[in-house]
Amino acid sequence: MDTSNSQKAQLAALSAPSVIFTVAMIAFPFCYTIWISFQAVSATGMMRFDGPANYVRMVNDAQFWNGLWITIYLYVLSLTLQLVCGTALALLLFRARRLPGIIRSLFISPFMLPPVVAGMMWLIILDPSLGAANYILTSLGLPPSNWLASPALVIPTLALVDTWQWTPYVALIVLGGLQSLPPSVYEAAEIDGASRTKTLFRITLPLLLPTLVTAMVLRSVDLLRFFDLIYITTQGGPANASTTLNIYGFRTGFEFFQLGYAGALMITLSVMVLGVVLALNRLRNAVAW
Repeated sequence: MDTSNSQKAQLAALSAPSVIFTVAMIAFPFCYTIWISFQAVSATGMMRFDGPANYVRMVNDAQFWNGLWITIYLYVLSLTLQLVCGTALALLLFRARRLPGIIRSLFISPFMLPPVVAGMMWLIILDPSLGAANYILTSLGLPPSNWLASPALVIPTLALVDTWQWTPYVALIVLGGLQSLPPSVYEAAEIDGASRTKTLFRITLPLLLPTLVTAMVLRSVDLLRFFDLIYITTQGGPANASTTLNIYGFRTGFEFFQLGYAGALMITLSVMVLGVVLALNRLRNAVAW
């Protein structure tokens, strides 16, 4: 017993520095942001305590509500597309087990690209004058489109680009879930004469619910903080049509130097992300089997 306690103490002592460093690296920026959100910060860096004024301003700020709506719209649209397409791709890869390794690698390669590289690539593809997307449309006799320059199309376009990049990531998660499903259930369904459609909707998808919710949690954290792709392609335009809360907070803090108000925006976004993740974790526990 003494030897076991001694080993545990040694392990705790060895891991303590890294644990303390990790907690400090997470806690300090968060606590500093909370503190600065209650300050009025001038362009010269002078601070004075301003109470909840930044949060009161936020509630009355039309651009905040616009950014919140855009964040939710982009989140729901992107997450839905990625779950549907990712599940379909996972089912395809699961059934095509003899598919050559190079083909399987090509299917999952987009999410390995840095977001900046993906953004620059799609910025060229979607260029109204020289891009391949409009060239294909005009070749088919269809009118060209202002993909990233149209307020009505910019969010669906960004959602499609993000779906292209991150669908393989969701597919890998779902594929792992498919490989862990008990084969006895499918054997029983085959004996009962269940069709493939019934097997998919009454067995496979219900059993995959915990895996799908896990994928939702992992993608929600990124989608609610959507930044890289938007900043590379539109920088929040046109006419603030793609200005999410993250983009709005960044521009407020680093372009207009209103650090106190930017801190309040980022704390609000962090609370929003935390709330969604906690809700999805509860849902995952509820559907676990």
